[in-house]
Amino acid sequence: MNGVISAPDASSSENQSRFHAIISQPNKGQWRFLLLFWALIGPGLLAAMADNDAGGMISYCVTGVKFGIGLFIPLVLCLVIVTYTVQEMAMRLGTVTQTGFTKLISLHYGHSWMRYHVITLFSENILTLLTEFIGMTAGLIILGLPLWSSDALSLFLILSITVFTGYWTKERLALLIGALNIIFVVVAAMTHPSMAAIGHAFAAWNVPAGSSDLSWYIIALIGNAIAPWMIFYQGSAYIDKGVIADNLRLGRIDTCIGCVVQVLIAACAIIAGAALYGHLNNVAALGPAALINAFDTLVGHWPALLFGLGLFNAGLLASITISLSSSWSVAEAFGWSKSLNDKISDAPRFYAVYIGSVVVAAVAFLIPNLPLNFIAVITQVIGGFLTAPILIFLSLLANNKQLMGKHKNSLFGNICAWTISATLIGLAVLLLWNTLSGLL
Repeated sequence: MNGVISAPDASSSENQSRFHAIISQPNKGQWRFLLLFWALIGPGLLAAMADNDAGGMISYCVTGVKFGIGLFIPLVLCLVIVTYTVQEMAMRLGTVTQTGFTKLISLHYGHSWMRYHVITLFSENILTLLTEFIGMTAGLIILGLPLWSSDALSLFLILSITVFTGYWTKERLALLIGALNIIFVVVAAMTHPSMAAIGHAFAAWNVPAGSSDLSWYIIALIGNAIAPWMIFYQGSAYIDKGVIADNLRLGRIDTCIGCVVQVLIAACAIIAGAALYGHLNNVAALGPAALINAFDTLVGHWPALLFGLGLFNAGLLASITISLSSSWSVAEAFGWSKSLNDKISDAPRFYAVYIGSVVVAAVAFLIPNLPLNFIAVITQVIGGFLTAPILIFLSLLANNKQLMGKHKNSLFGNICAWTISATLIGLAVLLLWNTLSGLL
């Protein structure tokens, strides 16, 4: 089925005019550079920073607690190539076609595949949002707030972004929240990591033997690095911002900056967790409260407090972006208005998905006796499983010459994309085999 490139709607056209008015300013020198940088950063950086969500940061930290620096610090830094490959394809597909990923799936592969992607994305996003509330409430409880108040305040802050007008205002606000991710760098520094040990991890990189659940942690690591929602979010956000094919270079810079920041923050979370290596039992059951208490006991009160606040910030940013990916995906599937320039009264169903998904997660979090620690890790693993088929469709669309023209995947891009897909499928099969072998 041949696809068509959609004409931008009125909201996107308005954003394009504003975006190009900024980047075409005649200023030269340092001010010109700063203006361009301010204009271009946005969807790529936000998607990457939000991918270091509360559940992801908990998983990274637990990985450091269980394995130390060893295997995972070099591995997480290598993931910058993986995340950039996936996010650049999503950015390029959206800016060139000016059509969301969900609609492209429907146009080229039919409504059945479109429904599969929407249902799996929405279900995974609900689980992921639940992990955000785990992290956010833990961060507020350490300040002395009770559980109900922490949950309600988190919900209120996530929903409050809808009252702001315009895509640009909402994007700048989200970037301000994302900048606070630097807290994890501070926490890692406060644990006084050994630079010699980090250097040795690279020099003597090896896979530790005797760990039956190693494949779970590797898939969780990759699943967090390239979560399914990113693919849906990135293309739609660039379209809503007003970025077009002529601005691909700026989009790539934005995406590259985001990917580098993402892996550095993730590495800091692993380093911080490694400070607790060998001091905690039953690592797989560790949740945010146990981690915060361990930091308080073994490292100090301030690192514990900052780690809790970092989890809250990570969960807040991720909740906003993940909910938006659901809203854009569902709205594209049904042809609803879907711009952040619209007020709630102009796009009620778009914002209803955003508000509804967050409320469901906030209420589910309060269900007694939920295995919250297990949910935090298994969500990342599920994300790794679901990313493989989504990535296959993304690669096929980005390599469609009729759709993408001169902007289709290069040979190197195809090699990277299909290698990532094959690796994810291979790890999923390995995990399934290990799990079944353990049960028999």
